[in-house]
Amino acid sequence: MKIKTDWQQDVIPGYDPVQCKRDAHAMIREETKGMTDKEVRAYFRRNVEKDERWREAYAKADAIAADK
Repeated sequence: MKIKTDWQQDVIPGYDPVQCKRDAHAMIREETKGMTDKEVRAYFRRNVEKDERWREAYAKADAIAADK
């Protein structure tokens, strides 16, 4: 059994996770530019609603947004 002693053993060569996150955020900012808060929530909800774990979180967020 090989014992991992260096966390970098699992790193994919040439993959930069920080840059990947930055690119994803830039893409989201571009796609949501000019949207209202309600439109932004709908943007994120498109695929997330399929996942049961997120339904409760979105219900709470909608309740908070409705109170404002």
